[in-house]
Amino acid sequence: MRNRAQPTGPAAGPDAPDAPDADQRWADLADLVLIISREIQFRRYTDERAVHLSQSEGMVMRYLKRDPATTPSRIAAATGLQRTNLSTVLRGLEHKGFIERHAHSGDGRGVTVHSTERGRDNTVLVRQEWAEAVSAAADHDTRHLDAALTLLAAMEAGLTKGRPRFPATSPATGT
Repeated sequence: MRNRAQPTGPAAGPDAPDAPDADQRWADLADLVLIISREIQFRRYTDERAVHLSQSEGMVMRYLKRDPATTPSRIAAATGLQRTNLSTVLRGLEHKGFIERHAHSGDGRGVTVHSTERGRDNTVLVRQEWAEAVSAAADHDTRHLDAALTLLAAMEAGLTKGRPRFPATSPATGT
């Protein structure tokens, strides 16, 4: 008879007698990532200065955190957004005062996208809210945080590198 105090599934660990095979564990991880992402999106910010962004707007602002002055084509490639959708997202962010577009010197046809101070400040506020929520959900336990960050960064890099050239018409979020 099984001891009910022992965890099962992903919490049981790889050496548990009934541990699922590796494919199942990877699927469990993907499922948890999607659930956690959704839970973060459902939360309302406690700081009234924080502005809620759409998922696409958030992706663009996160990219601009890494590359603060870039072209729309680089943003599209990095985020997986189609150029037509990106144009709509950029207009929305510009309207909110989170980005500015500057014409390239030279022929003036190309633009560079820059985050504004307001956009950068919002990113800082939102990331602080996320940090507080996720940390509290994990009872502020940081023992495995570095390993989790390393694994998730490797997964993000691998998924981004292997992204299909033409993304699916709808995201793969399961049933």
